[in-house]
Amino acid sequence: MTAHKTLPFTIEEYRARLEQVRSAMRERGLDLALIDQTDFLFHLTGFGISENMYRACVVPLEGEPVFMLRAMDQLPFQESTWLTEYVDFSDWEDPIEVLARLLARKGWHDKRIGIDGDSYCMTLNRYRRLQAALPAVDFADFSGVLEVIRAIKSPQEIAYLRRAAAIGDIAMEAAFAAAGVGKSERDAAAAVSYAFMTNGGDGGRTGPITQGIGDAFLHGNLHDRPLQQGDILHLELLPFFNGYSARLMRPAVMGEASAAQRALAEQLLAIQDAQFAAMRPGVPAREVDRLAREPIMAAKLRPSYPNITGYTLGYYPQSTPHTSDFTRVFLPTSEWVLQAGMVFHMYVSADGIAFSETVLVTDDGIELLTRSPRRLTVV
Repeated sequence: MTAHKTLPFTIEEYRARLEQVRSAMRERGLDLALIDQTDFLFHLTGFGISENMYRACVVPLEGEPVFMLRAMDQLPFQESTWLTEYVDFSDWEDPIEVLARLLARKGWHDKRIGIDGDSYCMTLNRYRRLQAALPAVDFADFSGVLEVIRAIKSPQEIAYLRRAAAIGDIAMEAAFAAAGVGKSERDAAAAVSYAFMTNGGDGGRTGPITQGIGDAFLHGNLHDRPLQQGDILHLELLPFFNGYSARLMRPAVMGEASAAQRALAEQLLAIQDAQFAAMRPGVPAREVDRLAREPIMAAKLRPSYPNITGYTLGYYPQSTPHTSDFTRVFLPTSEWVLQAGMVFHMYVSADGIAFSETVLVTDDGIELLTRSPRRLTVV
């Protein structure tokens, strides 16, 4: 069977990413790097399948990278990647032994190899087995590299995020149409899932849809109970397009909103608007965080604010244990600055009401990629 290539990026873009990795390898004095975290594999190779069995890409300073994978995954690999060199193994083979043989055959068995110590695929036992299988290798830390490289989005990545955001906007309207007194959170979730699938999204996973109660509701559970007059339905949608996820939060009140609910929504929106107005390249993240956190606390909209006010958006593989990317987060202690091309999920919340946007940092400010009306909706 012939594989039909479906590369999400040009080979030139992949080559540029590879050179960024190699530049970091030179800075750390490495001969090779072992890339195994799923989202990093996708970024570098175009292929990022689940880790039911260990798989990795070996990146040398010179020559072509080599991917090691299960034999049963050859076809999706060949469809998705720009790489030409790979080694496959049968399910009864030990991937660590296969990797050791690959390095020996390439003459890399005694080199200095970078390992990402933060990778969720590099467990302690796996690392110890690598050391035992490759006693002549000098393993060195290569953590924190791909996170930084991925933080600045390319024009094509931004295009995918923009498309995901548009799908989210459509789905939010569908959720409002499906919600109401006597309806359940599940009814809204079903409408969102259908809207994702029928408008080009990658799948039907909705994101948290739950009742907005108190200040710790953002990751609430999905319930079947009927919504009552005055209840707040919290909607955080996670639309995906080509693996890239936008995020969007909106509140909907059942039947009729109280004066207090309307006033709170207006305050949160005004605070977030002021925060957005200050976002531009060079601004410290802690200052952006302060512009949301301090006004909310000063107005006593909530008794405490223990969570972040924003985080990085980008590519999320279906199999990742990370449902959000905290490579860059907005906190009072954050020590990094905004750069053009970064994309974030920025959110504010209090007493069951939350608003959020997918925010692109431009050369002179920001662009909201999500366009759903910024208001408290009554359904």
